[in-house]
Amino acid sequence: MDFTLILVIVVLVSGCIYALDLLFFKARRGDAAPGLLIDYSRSFFPVLALVLVLRSFLFEPFQIPSGSMLPTLKIGDFILVNKFDYGLRLPVVGTTVVEISEPARGDVMVFKYPSDPRINFIKRVVALPGDTVAYQNKTLYVNGVEQTLRPVQPSGELAVPPLTQEAIESLGEREHRIWRRMTNGRDFGPIEIPENQFFVMGDNRDNSNDSRVWGFVDDSLIVGRAFAVWMHWDSFFSLPSFSDVRVIQ
Repeated sequence: MDFTLILVIVVLVSGCIYALDLLFFKARRGDAAPGLLIDYSRSFFPVLALVLVLRSFLFEPFQIPSGSMLPTLKIGDFILVNKFDYGLRLPVVGTTVVEISEPARGDVMVFKYPSDPRINFIKRVVALPGDTVAYQNKTLYVNGVEQTLRPVQPSGELAVPPLTQEAIESLGEREHRIWRRMTNGRDFGPIEIPENQFFVMGDNRDNSNDSRVWGFVDDSLIVGRAFAVWMHWDSFFSLPSFSDVRVIQ
C-alpha cells in the first residue's frame, strides 16, 4: 500500500471540499452548521497538507526491516531520511522540480526497489554515474582504485556471525563499518555505471540483496538520504529504546 499516494488523494479531496465550501456553500447556508463531510474536511485538510509537505520535501521516518545494513543499522532501528538533500521531488512520481545536490559515494540512501517501486530499500551508494565498479575477493574497487579495508574488533553491541569479519572500509575520504564473511563470495564487475544511475550495496556484504543482484538505481527512484537513528524497537511485544540521536555514517 502506497501511503504517500493515499495521503495525496486525501489531501486533494479534502482541499477541494474545503475550497468549494469557502467559495459557494458557506454563503448559501448562512449561520447553519456545515455538514459532517465539510466539517471534517475543514478540520483535517490543514493538518494533512502539513504532513504531506513534511514527508514529501523535508523529513520522513522509516524502520529498518532487515539485516542487510549491519553493523551500521540494526533490525528495528527507526531512521530519519532527509528528503531535500537530493532535490525537491514531487510525491508519488518522484520527478525532481528543484535540483540541490546529487548522492555521494558513502551516502546511506533510501530508494524505491527497482523491481517493485512500492517497496522502499536502504543501501549505501558506492558508485556514481560514469564510475566503474568491481567487487573482487571481498574488496570493492571504484574506478580501478582499491577501497581499503581495516579489520577491527566488533563494538560488542551485536553478535557477529561465525566466520564473519568486521572491518572499516574507506570509500574515498569517508569511512564506515562493514561485515564480510571470510569464505568464498560472489565477485562482480568491473562494470560502468550509466547516466542517471547509481550502484548501491549493503554493509552486510554477504547478506544483502543489492545492485549486484538486480542492477542500478535510477535517479527517479531516489527517496532521500538517511542521516540519523532516533529510536530502536525490536518488535511489537518489546519496549522501544530511546537514546541520543545517532548519526549514520
